Amino acid sequence: MKSAAIRRLAAGLALLTVSGLLAVASPGQAQAATNCAGRKIRTYPFATGSVEVYKRRGYLCAVTLPKNPGTPQHMSVTLTAYGLRPVEDSGTFKYRAGPVTVHAGQRCVWVKGRVGRAGYDSDGYTLC
Repeated sequence: MKSAAIRRLAAGLALLTVSGLLAVASPGQAQAATNCAGRKIRTYPFATGSVEVYKRRGYLCAVTLPKNPGTPQHMSVTLTAYGLRPVEDSGTFKYRAGPVTVHAGQRCVWVKGRVGRAGYDSDGYTLC
């Protein structure tokens, strides 16, 4: 009877230890969360940040991430599916601009992102 209780107590302590280690090891991942569904298909780096693009079931989602998060700075992200209106998020943010999502289907998209004075522009439709 006592050995079963001790085993349960040991298992409980092990579970608490593992969950505590996971909480300590992953705060950076939580901060970098994009809120985009799907798998990352492209990262476009530029001098002050990057634009990340995700795809899921015909939808594309994009966010602009700064190289130095935590300080308020002007950021923007824009996705334009061919033949459709642009979807943009722009303003002063600490951690990211976006997410913005478009239903691209089989359409090509134009991708833009900016942090401060530097940015990325696909200069045409891409990801066809």
